[in-house]
Formats: sequence, C-alpha cells, structure tokens
Amino acid sequence: MTTALALTNLEASAGGRQILNGINLEIPFGEVHAVMGPNGSGKSTLCHVLSGKTGYEITGSARLDGDELLALAVHDRARLGLIQCFQYPTEIPGLRLREFMLEAASELGIENGAARIVEAAEQFDMTRFLDRSVNDDLSGGEKKRSEIFQMAVLSPKVALLDEVDSGLDIDAVREVAAAVDEMRSPEVGVLMITHYSRILRFVIPDRVHVLIEGKIVASGGPELADTLEAGGYERLRAELGLQAAEEQKAPAPDPFSELPFEG
Repeated sequence: MTTALALTNLEASAGGRQILNGINLEIPFGEVHAVMGPNGSGKSTLCHVLSGKTGYEITGSARLDGDELLALAVHDRARLGLIQCFQYPTEIPGLRLREFMLEAASELGIENGAARIVEAAEQFDMTRFLDRSVNDDLSGGEKKRSEIFQMAVLSPKVALLDEVDSGLDIDAVREVAAAVDEMRSPEVGVLMITHYSRILRFVIPDRVHVLIEGKIVASGGPELADTLEAGGYERLRAELGLQAAEEQKAPAPDPFSELPFEG
C-alpha cells in the first residue's frame, strides 16, 4: 500500500505565534484518518497549510504521492490531486453548479466530465441542484454533500475534510457521513478534521490522531475516539502528563527579579 500523504516535521507559525509544532503523519491510499483536537489545537491551520493558504511561515515537508506540496501554488496542488472540503462552503450566486464542475473537470483534464457529473449527481442526490447557483440557498447539510459530490467528480488523490460535520444536526451528519463513505476508494487517502466524535459513529476511520497544541500526542484505532468521548481532552492531557498552554505561559512571578519599581 503506497502513501497518499506524508507529513514530516511540519511546522507553521503566523504573526510570531507557533501553531504547528512538528507534525509527522502518513496516510496510505485507501484509508481514512481522523484528526481530532480541542479548539485552538491547530486542526484548521493544518488544512490551511496543506491547501496553500498564505500568511504562514512553514518548515518541514508535505508530500502527495511523493510530490512536495509546500512550494506549490494552490492551483498546482489541486492539479496534483489535493482537494479540500471546507468547513464553511462559499456561496457563488450566478454560477451554476453544472458549469462550475464542467470547468473544473476540463481544467484537470478529466475525460467525459459531463457524464461523470451526471453519474455523481445521481449517486450523491445532487441532480436537482446542478442547474442552481453553487451552494446558493442550500442547507448546511446540502452544502457539505455538494462538496463531497464535487470531490467524487474530480477524483482527488488526497481529500481534506475540514470539520465536515460542523454546524449540522444529527440527520445531516448521517447524510454527510454516508457521502464520505461513498467516496472511499483504494485511489484516495482521506484526512478528516473533526472536533467531535459523532461523525465517527457513521464513518469508521482507519486511524485516529489527537492534535493538541500543534502536536500529534496520541494515535490509535477508532476506539481512541470513544476514549475521548468518555473522558474528554483534559483527561488525555492528564494521562499523557501534558500541561495546559495557559499554565506554561504563566509561571509564578519571581519577587527577586520582577521588581515593580524598576525603570
């Protein structure tokens, strides 16, 4: 089994603040890996760095099927086979979904794009939206399902799912989870970023990784998500001997060196 995505000592900072602190991760083709973590742990930053969002100082390596990503522009990463499903999909009034997908398929050199769009639309129940504006007047669940549909048409090598369950009720989570499962194949590796374990009840990941303060501090099978559900991140911190960030940044004052009247 070959590696779809390989991250080696990936670090990122912005505005002088370190966010990712040496991420090492391998996702083989055909596998779904979930990255979980509390708010502020660096989950969305990881997606931003991989997809090419500017504004970060980055070191380390991110290789897609052997090709280095980090020096490439966003569109070149897409051409290599990296596609992101966004936490908050953008509405594009006036641009029909069918036209958008035909243009994207043509740009990537996908043959029989029109037929693939029709087939995928039937598979993901998107036929009724093909001649409507992209994401315009869609529910949260419909927008996320549209993103998965787009991925299915464009056949990425690596799919980044950034909190695809965010803001959805339980019925919509089930629908989106079913769409993610439909997308699984031996030709794609999936990195699923999530804050909660509820979607993992319906999409069973091959591996679960826990990201805290920009580091992967634990990895395991699907049962790791159940452990987090039962005890939360603070219990895991305690078990691993991790100190909370605010505690690290606020040491007790030294009365002999921090004199209030020094000029």
